[in-house]
Amino acid sequence: MSPITTSRARVARRIASAAAYGGGGIGLLGATAAGVLLTEMRLARRVVGGAGGTPPHADGRYGSAFVHRLGREPLLLGLLGDSTAAGQGVHRPRQTPGALLASGLAAVAERPVELRNVALSGARSHDLDRQVTLLLDDVDRPPDVAVIMIGANDVTHGMPAARSVRLLSDAVRRLREAGCEVVAGTCPDLGTIEPVYQPLRWVARRLSRQLAAAQTIAVIEAGGRTVSLGDLLGPEFAANPRELFGPDNFHPSAEGYATAAMAVLPTLCAALGLWPDEERPDAARREGILPVARAAAEAAAEAGTEVTAARGRWALLKHRKRRRLPAHTEPVPHHVWSRMGRGAP
Repeated sequence: MSPITTSRARVARRIASAAAYGGGGIGLLGATAAGVLLTEMRLARRVVGGAGGTPPHADGRYGSAFVHRLGREPLLLGLLGDSTAAGQGVHRPRQTPGALLASGLAAVAERPVELRNVALSGARSHDLDRQVTLLLDDVDRPPDVAVIMIGANDVTHGMPAARSVRLLSDAVRRLREAGCEVVAGTCPDLGTIEPVYQPLRWVARRLSRQLAAAQTIAVIEAGGRTVSLGDLLGPEFAANPRELFGPDNFHPSAEGYATAAMAVLPTLCAALGLWPDEERPDAARREGILPVARAAAEAAAEAGTEVTAARGRWALLKHRKRRRLPAHTEPVPHHVWSRMGRGAP
């Protein structure tokens, strides 16, 4: 393991440990530097534009091709988090990550999927408790699986990393105790935002990756799985910034969300036992069973990497093969499903 990875793993473990034991924030920068960073972040947000408008409402049922398969009630998929989970930046429900994941899950499972998205644009990790309550109280049974995307606003608003991680860990535990599988997309790499310049770009990348690694440790120890969103869109954004960023130059475009969904979908399906990949490491794909902190640090540095619990303080690091998403559809209202012959459960 390289000295850089060792250092990142050590910092991530320190943050996660502070979160687990109720510690305060772990300062990664001096007070003066942190003040300058937050000022620069606020200026950057003005440059890249605001959220602008309400994300498309994509809740509903997907997978109409499987409506006549009797005896198979829809899978329930919950989505929690911030504007990325909500689908800010696109204009059609079918372009949102929730719709993309629901359509993909329905195609792999060959059964309908009902999507319930409680994500909120601008949300920080302290909103997860409200979102979990809303999700669990709003459905007849716990979701089969939930996807959480959170962290970017924690970094840009200066939330102490340990507090951010503790709040995410609490949310994962509540969902797992309710019988719901959990997949967390860790903090994205804020250094990929085009209008953000050096040295802010370097600092933003460092802080977001450190938070992502600490999130990974906490989620794994709470019983969930993670997928690194890190610079998931980094290479694509660098090569095609006008194509993969939305009109506000901050949120992903439809193509950007599709790229993210392609990375999350395999882990989402694996959590439900639906993905054909072996649940063991493939050395040819640079996979392995590693100490949790090391796996977290390596995943934060390579987007699209899955981390799941192995045994004790060890974790399985996977690079699952991505597959093209199926043709996605708009959500189908319940009264339409009833006319299609299946009806609401």
